Amino acid sequence: MNIRDSIRTIPDFPKPGIQFRDVTTLFGDAQAFRIAIDQLLHPYAGARIDKVAALEARGFIMGGAIAHQLSVGFVPIRKAGKLPGPRTSESYTLEYGEATMELHDGALQPGERVLLVDDLIATGGTCEAGIKLIRRSGATVIGSSFIIDLPALGGRQRIEKLDVPVHVLCEFEGD
Repeated sequence: MNIRDSIRTIPDFPKPGIQFRDVTTLFGDAQAFRIAIDQLLHPYAGARIDKVAALEARGFIMGGAIAHQLSVGFVPIRKAGKLPGPRTSESYTLEYGEATMELHDGALQPGERVLLVDDLIATGGTCEAGIKLIRRSGATVIGSSFIIDLPALGGRQRIEKLDVPVHVLCEFEGD
């Protein structure tokens, strides 16, 4: 099965000229979803992973499934204002402005080894913020896994410059 074939493209969403890569079609196909989860984990077979962290929102779907598969804890990294307890924030720049991601204080312990997951890597800003939050907690990001890479936007290189290995299942040209 080709994972790429399970992903729907929606033209002109959320604005004209954007080709939105919709992974909900992959999530809705039990076989494709199972294969994607297995493939996202493949490079880390045998590695010690203490927690899986995932970026809001579609990353939570994969992160929960991967954490379950590994029998480890799951840690959500959320958009600002969504976590109820004490938290640490990391802001990053967007094409037109700034956004902030947050992690609950104490969700990760110093020395823990964390796999970071999300559905798609575009510019890498959200993932970079997640990496910085994980590192500030004293934990180590052992790698990152994504279903989709949009190579034209340079996110993979941005993450690799932070010394975090990047694993992707498929690529789509354009944005």
